[in-house]
Amino acid sequence: MSAIPQSSSDSDYAWEVATLFPEQGEWSEEEYLELTDHSKRRIEFTDGRLEFLPMPTEIHEAIVRYLFLALYQFVEPRKLGEVYFNGIRLRIRPRKVRLPDIIFLHKGHFHARHNRAWDGADFVMEVVSDDPKDRQREYEEKLLDYAEAKVAEYWIIDPERQVVVVHRLDGDRYTIHGQFTRGQQAASVLLNGFSIDVDALFAVADDVPE
Repeated sequence: MSAIPQSSSDSDYAWEVATLFPEQGEWSEEEYLELTDHSKRRIEFTDGRLEFLPMPTEIHEAIVRYLFLALYQFVEPRKLGEVYFNGIRLRIRPRKVRLPDIIFLHKGHFHARHNRAWDGADFVMEVVSDDPKDRQREYEEKLLDYAEAKVAEYWIIDPERQVVVVHRLDGDRYTIHGQFTRGQQAASVLLNGFSIDVDALFAVADDVPE
């Protein structure tokens, strides 16, 4: 259990509560799942450690909503599979769980669906937040993680750079299919005919106040 932090101030914190939870590095996957079943925070899990994701901004959520609706409206009429956003836990391997902003699973792979966490996905999207740690997570760590999980296609949507980077799985690693900026259409490799107007995508953030 965690040690109780010592405080030199008169602040009355409920430090004892922390001792009810495992220390970082000692969480089991089941303990992680139980915690996140009831938490409003977005938390990922790697080898016994909890990773607390930054709280989403309105710009982040506006872009996620646009992407989800576009993908859902493509997938649903064709009965291709299931699309969700902000919440489906994806098990990369035992003791590693990620939370993609948007996740798609083809109906032919529904054996990977489970109520608390999926054991696979075909297509994921991540919208990059301003936090430098988040940028590293999306561009470097999750690039490796989603490849390890055999996710066929991974999109990184970067509001700061105004770019959509589409990766396709090539063996056990990703190659860049395309980097799409304003004035272009970001096109999927996996879902033939699905594309996003990059101008329209980033325009959804234009009316969001500072």
